[in-house]
Amino acid sequence: MRGVVMPSRSRPTIAVRGLAGELKALRQALGLSVRGVADRLGWPPSKLSRIETGRQGIRIEDVAALLVVYEVVGDERERLLAMSERSEPGWWEVLPGLPVESRTLIQLEAEATGVFNFEPLLVPGLLQTADYTRAVMQACGVNDEDAQSRVRARLGRQAILAREEPPELRVIIDEGALRRVLGGPWVMARQLRHLLDAADRPTVTVQVIPLAVGGYTGLDGPFAILDFRRNQSIVHLEHKISGLFLEEPEQVSYFRQEIDKLDAVASSPTESVKLIAQIVRTFDRE
Repeated sequence: MRGVVMPSRSRPTIAVRGLAGELKALRQALGLSVRGVADRLGWPPSKLSRIETGRQGIRIEDVAALLVVYEVVGDERERLLAMSERSEPGWWEVLPGLPVESRTLIQLEAEATGVFNFEPLLVPGLLQTADYTRAVMQACGVNDEDAQSRVRARLGRQAILAREEPPELRVIIDEGALRRVLGGPWVMARQLRHLLDAADRPTVTVQVIPLAVGGYTGLDGPFAILDFRRNQSIVHLEHKISGLFLEEPEQVSYFRQEIDKLDAVASSPTESVKLIAQIVRTFDRE
């Protein structure tokens, strides 16, 4: 399958690309040409072309000017202007040692309305405690300075779950990830209690695939699917030294079928919570 790797900051950010796509769709819906809009604004056509393809950052003044031409008013105007503000560099841009792919994923999650995450080896990052994350970094040999940045990044990512309108988060985790001791029994007990607390939220669904299932599709690696209100969904695959973002409809469809297969072998949310609570008790006894 073909993928899109985001290897450098020269690539458009997800927020810019999403806004760019909406602005292009508005122009096309009105039957306006790039040159026609550019002429009305006194811009060279190349400027609007770069904006619509995400090759140029979008200033809020430029967005406001385009919305006048496209006759967008009211709540929709305010929403698009807010998107242009969010296209500016975020808090994650100043963290040292954070891979470019991680920065891209953080911005993706900030714009998503829904996130699905399958993890066969670890607790998903959006639901990790700080102590658990540190233990993961230590086990993976990440140096102390970079590890601290990554801990801060993962905790910062979780802020989206506390928003007034948080994304719908659904995770499926292999039971082995919950039993693998990272940081000691105390750290694991706190981590699993954090999972139980998260599962109580109306916008979070946690499911576990029991070890008794044996082999199943998904053992070849974790993946995430991010859905957006008006833009196409994106699949994220994470590797030790890189991240891969898949955007083609057939690629996203393939991984949605994988979700169905995982759901077929995963315990229900209710049974999963019972299993997690049972594992917590085993750590409490150690």
